[in-house]
Amino acid sequence: MKDNRFIIGRLKSMVYAAKGAVKLLTTEHSIMVQFSIGILVTIAGFYFEISTTEWLFQIFAIGLVISIEGLNTAIEKIADFIHPQYNERMGFIKDIAAGAVFFAALTAIAIGIIIYYPKFFC
Repeated sequence: MKDNRFIIGRLKSMVYAAKGAVKLLTTEHSIMVQFSIGILVTIAGFYFEISTTEWLFQIFAIGLVISIEGLNTAIEKIADFIHPQYNERMGFIKDIAAGAVFFAALTAIAIGIIIYYPKFFC
C-alpha cells in the first residue's frame, strides 16, 4: 500500500502557510500597504498592457517586497517576544531586518520606474 504521509504533510504545510499569509494581510499594516500597492500596479499593468517580460519583473518585485516584509515582521515579533522591553541589541537586529525591506522596496521602485516611466513620459 502506498504511503501518503508525504503528500498529506505537504498539504498541511500549505494550509499553515495560507493561514500565515491571511494573518499577515489582516493584522500587519505594512503588509496591507504593500499588498495594496501590488494591486494598484497590477491594475496599471493591465491598463498599460505591459509585456510578458515586464509582468515577470513586476510580479517578482511585488513578491519580493511582500515576502521580505513578512520576514521582517516575523523577526520583529520574535525580538519583541524574547525581549519585550527596549534593548539596544534587539533594536539593531530589527533595524537590519527593516533595512532588508528597504532594499527590496528600492528594487521594486526601480523596476516600476523602468516599466512605467516610458508609458507616462515617452
